[in-house]
Amino acid sequence: MLLNKISIRKHVLSKRDAIRANIRIEKNKKIKDKLIGLSEFKAANKILLYAAFRNEVDTADLIRHCISSRKITVLPKVDKKNNELKLYEIKDISELSSGYLGIPEPDVSEDRLCLIEDMEIIIVPGVAFDEDCGRLGYGKGFYDKLLSKVRSKIIGLAYEEQIVERIEVDAHDIKMDNIITDERIIECKGV
Repeated sequence: MLLNKISIRKHVLSKRDAIRANIRIEKNKKIKDKLIGLSEFKAANKILLYAAFRNEVDTADLIRHCISSRKITVLPKVDKKNNELKLYEIKDISELSSGYLGIPEPDVSEDRLCLIEDMEIIIVPGVAFDEDCGRLGYGKGFYDKLLSKVRSKIIGLAYEEQIVERIEVDAHDIKMDNIITDERIIECKGV
């Protein structure tokens, strides 16, 4: 049954938020291990990540791993004036502070500004994903707007509970190349 985006968001967020803390820790580790095991990830030097908000797949250990592996580690910051994401390199996780809606964002100088076109791997959050690599975000369109500018490898991170049968995608919705869950890696060829 195809649900509308509002219903899917509500249903999936409820399922995601119901995952017990100890189970969530195990799931986060499995997702991180799958991601850092990818040959494309190992080879990449410039990686766009996100800092987890609420009960998203936690990326703190992943961010630390990238920094300690001397990868250029980039995170987004909401530019409310222009209704878009700006990207900044961080050199330590302590350079994140509470930003837009309380989301951890880079708190660094403008000389750390990066371009999306320079990223080799792009890791994104989402509310829900389907097996055709469709992504449902929070509805603001920040990532779709950002990702429309590039064709780097785009990987969504999600708990298995966030995978739904089908997401109705609009023309502006950007599909993932892969989705990594705690149980599997969903690959989409020719997206």
